[in-house]
Amino acid sequence: MYRLISKLVIYKNLKEDSILESLSRIIRELDGNPAAGEPVIDREAIISEIYAQISSLLSLAAEYGLRGNLWHNYLAFLLAMAENPFSLSCEKCGAEQGSINNFAKNDFRAFKALFEYDFAQIEERLGIDCFRLISDYQASHEEGGRCTSTAGYKIMQLALQIAGARDEDEIFDCVTGFYKKYGAGLFGLNKAFRIRNTEGRLELVPISNTQEVRLSDLVGYELQKKKLIDNTRAFVEGRRANNVLLYGDSGTGKSTAIKAILNEFYMEGLRMIEIYKHQFKDLSELLALIKNRNYRFVIYMDDLSFEEFETEYKYLKAVIEGGLEIKPDNVLIYATSNRRHIIRENWNDRSDMEYTEDLHRSDTMQEKLSLVSRFGITINFSAPLKDEYLNIVYTLAKRNGIMMDEKQLYAEANKWELAHGGRSGRTAQQFINYLLAMQD
Repeated sequence: MYRLISKLVIYKNLKEDSILESLSRIIRELDGNPAAGEPVIDREAIISEIYAQISSLLSLAAEYGLRGNLWHNYLAFLLAMAENPFSLSCEKCGAEQGSINNFAKNDFRAFKALFEYDFAQIEERLGIDCFRLISDYQASHEEGGRCTSTAGYKIMQLALQIAGARDEDEIFDCVTGFYKKYGAGLFGLNKAFRIRNTEGRLELVPISNTQEVRLSDLVGYELQKKKLIDNTRAFVEGRRANNVLLYGDSGTGKSTAIKAILNEFYMEGLRMIEIYKHQFKDLSELLALIKNRNYRFVIYMDDLSFEEFETEYKYLKAVIEGGLEIKPDNVLIYATSNRRHIIRENWNDRSDMEYTEDLHRSDTMQEKLSLVSRFGITINFSAPLKDEYLNIVYTLAKRNGIMMDEKQLYAEANKWELAHGGRSGRTAQQFINYLLAMQD
């Protein structure tokens, strides 16, 4: 195994290669130096190290919902996650002619041998069977169903294609086709991310457990949803589009609408990065990370609002419009807020007040209003009227199979909203959850 890894060129520095390198080191230790006779090994220590790598492999399987041959899935995962000049070029343009293809095929020849690596001798020598067990791994229902529709499904399909390939030429075709269709690295396997700054280095952290909600799940607000769909469709198709602010009453579906947009347009190349206001100082660095990738990115800011003493909004203003470096064409900002103007105002900001410490009151107002003006589209999600609220309740009840007299349903729904914060889609859903709990 270690001889195969030493032959890699393009995939020499794989990011997620700890299992592969560790197993290679263990096997090399087992082989020892043939010229010196049978090597003396610490059998129990080696078995413990192997089990540690198997444990890491099982953790990866649980994270992505992998099943079948986990060794094959792991090797496919390494190829899918690789971000190098070859994979990034294939992401943008597909396979092209050039000398780099010869190096890639050399690496794929090594990967083909790794796919066919026989662990039977190691198991027999150490008296273990863990490699045999992971060759046909059956995940639990929860593990198997969690991610197979996205990242896990892609990994397993790529693994099956590589395992069935006759030679490096066929592996070249299926791997480059994977990069062209899905992309390379984190963006190819995942659809949502957060950012993390560790010792001055910004990195993207995948969000593997996203809410599988659709716009059709959001009852009502048809005009609001259409505005959001039209703008996002223009964006993913490469046409001009606007930053969007969704504002209005709490619990009306603003955040749900943006999560649904990601699911609606994910297969068309949309990715979403969630960012919090204390991270706005990292926005410029984030844009530098994603501006040259072959995806469309929505930077998502939930529940955006600022108090008077908070100045982070100035970073956001500069990034959206006004800084020296323009925002990349493949990036939009979608934000939700309960405040129409995002930044808290007070009476001293108003020019009709007789006394204020601010000598330039109109300038203060313009400073605070200039942020919201940088969102080309603002969409209002107001609390539903009584009839609208009852329609939401009725629709959700029908979807969930709740059999209750309509008049009784409406009467109970009215009682519920009076005691639980007023009319909203969230209140309606909580009422339905309550009925389902009582029904169970």
